[in-house]
Amino acid sequence: MDNQLLTMLPLWYVVFLLSLTCHEAGHAFAAYRGGDPTAYLGGQVSLNPIPHVAREPIGTVLVPIVSFFLLGGGWMIGWASAPYDPNWEDRYPRRAAMMAFAGPLANLVLLTVGFVALKIGIAAGLWQSVPVFEGRLPPLDRTVMTLGEAGGADALGRFFSILMSLNLILFMFNLIPMPPMDGASILAGLFSAARRFRDWLMAAPMGSLLGLIVAWQLFPVILRPAYQGLIWALNQ
Repeated sequence: MDNQLLTMLPLWYVVFLLSLTCHEAGHAFAAYRGGDPTAYLGGQVSLNPIPHVAREPIGTVLVPIVSFFLLGGGWMIGWASAPYDPNWEDRYPRRAAMMAFAGPLANLVLLTVGFVALKIGIAAGLWQSVPVFEGRLPPLDRTVMTLGEAGGADALGRFFSILMSLNLILFMFNLIPMPPMDGASILAGLFSAARRFRDWLMAAPMGSLLGLIVAWQLFPVILRPAYQGLIWALNQ
């Protein structure tokens, strides 16, 4: 087994679990503030990953670690969830839309933290941004490369690279307006027609899988220019 792969696993998993925890805590907090205590009573209005892992151990532990090795260490996938009261959503659709948006918003905050940290490190001479050649995106943990000696600076650069890149992906993917992504629930809270479409597709056999397949096909089209834009901004 590749020693570098084993070395990168803890770093990847820390960033991945942090990102999922903040995403679901954002959902839970927005629902609680909007009058639905369901997730709060489950302990999920928290940045402690334990209640989130306890609710979805397969999606937060098993699948991320297995996918990391199957995909060669350049990627990690998984999922988590926060419960909510459907009756509350029926009564307060706009509050439910805010709940749906709060998860991607948390990823946007983490993305910004990663970007600002990388920008400061580049300005300080710690790192240099990796350019995008012929539309090919750099690995998520190699958005920057260390200048001079490696060691702790290299690990820190990789951490913030993964934090920025992974949260860009989570932010944009979850905003795709296809069920079961958050984007569909945001629209469902704002427009009754979108709510009917979402509920119809989610109730259909394999409806969630169909939505995921469509979103997965659309995603590279919107991700590439966004990622390239981030790399360009790091170099300015």
